[in-house]
Amino acid sequence: MTDELLKWRSEFPILEKTVYLISHSLGAMPRETYDRLHEYASVWATRGVRAWAEGWWDMPVTIGNEVAHIIGADEGTVAMHQNVSICQSLILSCFLPLPENSTRRKIVYSELNFPSVMYVYDAHARDHGLRIDIVKSDDGITVPLERMLAAVDEDTLLVPISHVLYKSAFLQDAQAIIERAHEVGARVILDVYQSAGTVPFNVKELKVDFATGGSVKWLCGGPGAGYLYVRPNLIDQLEPKTTGWMAHEHPFAFETEMHYAPNITRFLHGSPAIPALYAAKSGYRIINEIGVAAIREKSVRQTEALIALAEEAGFRVTSPKDPARRGGTITVWDDNAAAITKELIRREFIVDYRPGAGVRISPHFYTKDEELALVIAEMKKIRDHQEYQAEQADAAF
Repeated sequence: MTDELLKWRSEFPILEKTVYLISHSLGAMPRETYDRLHEYASVWATRGVRAWAEGWWDMPVTIGNEVAHIIGADEGTVAMHQNVSICQSLILSCFLPLPENSTRRKIVYSELNFPSVMYVYDAHARDHGLRIDIVKSDDGITVPLERMLAAVDEDTLLVPISHVLYKSAFLQDAQAIIERAHEVGARVILDVYQSAGTVPFNVKELKVDFATGGSVKWLCGGPGAGYLYVRPNLIDQLEPKTTGWMAHEHPFAFETEMHYAPNITRFLHGSPAIPALYAAKSGYRIINEIGVAAIREKSVRQTEALIALAEEAGFRVTSPKDPARRGGTITVWDDNAAAITKELIRREFIVDYRPGAGVRISPHFYTKDEELALVIAEMKKIRDHQEYQAEQADAAF
């Protein structure tokens, strides 16, 4: 079988020397990113301050438009930020402080949300009279849909959820949660960090209120380029209190009072991280050119193969077996998974480990089929010959 997506493999330098199966954590860097960062340095060097008027100032939206194509959003509805924590804080700031007579004081999310997101809401809850309802998981891998839906009621203000859980790759039923939230008048913030670029979805079809994510993982855009989508009919209704001069309708008037811009720029704040936006462009271009549907088709095929290989080797797979409930990652358990992971990395098999889930392995569109067999065979060899023991001893010190 010919794998047409492998034509992109030569665009990623790290693949020449490693078995790179960690795109759930840091996607491989496109070769073109060298050129984009050189372009940034050249523009700065030759245009100086004029660069702001010649494209820099608009980049949080023009680069956001590239993300919009990936997640099914309209242009002009995505703003670029440094990271998801900032985006979550910015959204929450639109609703605080709550009116004294407000009955909507509940935030609902699962205990398997990414911890950084939970830190944001916990910190604000203490000072603003918010109540956090944390939905429990029975197995540390999945979140029961019925339990999520039951937790969302008329007292709920916001539901910040992960589309795909970072630890186990469990793919939540975002549509059902969004419909339930809207039924009772709550808003949903969908964290698509672990789905954008590997799981097809459309924010308009989902009718989600907000979506946020970053470029570090499947988008191969590197760190420092987070993004925030706001549903178009909400844009002019909200006034973020986490704000700055880029959110002003006339920022260069330097007025002392805030007058919010009538578009997505009202969800910006201070000066943007221009180098990170340059760096992110190459990954977005490639993902858009390939198309997420084609990436997903290959991902499902390769993750299914990984499951079969892992189980044949006597490992227990902890991520969901049903591809309809799974993102792009397979988690493989062994009692010594942490030590096996360290030894794999030492041998240039780049994966990682999460407590309670095991070794996380993520093929992407640039992964060869033979690499799947190689990584499982190496794991089996390390396990069977206990070749992690020296690594364990070193780790103890």
